[in-house]
Amino acid sequence: MPTRTRTEWSIQEVARLTGVTSRTLRHYDAVGLLPPSRVGDNGYRWYDALTLVRLQRVLVLRGLGLPLPAIARALDDEQDTLAALRDHLSRLRTEQERLTRRAASVERTITTLEEGGRLMAEDMFDGFDHTQYKEEVTERWGEDAYASGDRWWRGMSPAEQQVWQERAARLATDWAEAAARGVEPASDEAQALAQRHADWLSGIPGTPGHGTGRPAKEYLVGLGEMYVADERFAKTYGGTEGATFVRDALRVYADSM
Repeated sequence: MPTRTRTEWSIQEVARLTGVTSRTLRHYDAVGLLPPSRVGDNGYRWYDALTLVRLQRVLVLRGLGLPLPAIARALDDEQDTLAALRDHLSRLRTEQERLTRRAASVERTITTLEEGGRLMAEDMFDGFDHTQYKEEVTERWGEDAYASGDRWWRGMSPAEQQVWQERAARLATDWAEAAARGVEPASDEAQALAQRHADWLSGIPGTPGHGTGRPAKEYLVGLGEMYVADERFAKTYGGTEGATFVRDALRVYADSM
C-alpha cells in the first residue's frame, strides 16, 4: 500500500520535529511572524509545507543572530523563496566555517597545554568574534549602544574579559537554579538576583541608564521579554520556564524602581 504524502502537521508534531516549543510557535503566531496554515474547529494549529519552509527560514535567521522584527522584515521583503534559501545556505556555511575555526583553535590550546608549549594569542582566538552581534545590538538599541559597548570590551585585557564572562555565567547559573527550585519572582531571593542583574547591566557602557547606577526601567522590562521570546537567551536560563522566571522577577524589580 503506497505511503500517503503528508500535507500538514500539527503544532505538537512541528514542535517535536524542530525542537521549538509549542509556546514559542504560538508566540510566533501572535506577533505575525508565523501564522499556522489553518486552525481547526477545536483550536488546534496546523502547518502546511509552505509554512514549514517559512519556519525553516525563521530558525536559520534566528540562529544567525537576527532579532524577530528584523526576521519579519526579511521574510516580507524577500519574495523569491529559493533565492532567499540560497542566501541562508551561504550564511550558514560561513557560520559553519567560523565554528570549525573556533573548534580548531580550542583544540590547539588543549594540545599546547598538554605538551607544555607556549600559547599564542593569535591562535587561541581564531574564530572568536564578538562583533557577530553588531547587527542585533544596533537593531535593538542603536549604533551608539553598540559602539560604546564595543569600545568597552576591546579596552579590556583578556583576563578582565574572562572575569566579566565568569560573572555573567555565575549569574545565569544562579537564575536557572532558582527557577528550577520554584522560587517566586517577587521573593527576596529573586529580587536579590534581579538587583545583581541590574548591577551587571549598568556596568556596560551603552546600556540605557548606564552611569546612573541602574539600567532604565523600560530597558529591563524589554530585556526580560526578549529573554522569553528569543530561544538563544532562554537557553541561558534553563529554557523558556527559566527565562519566564527571570522576566517576571525583573518586571517586579523594575516596578519598584
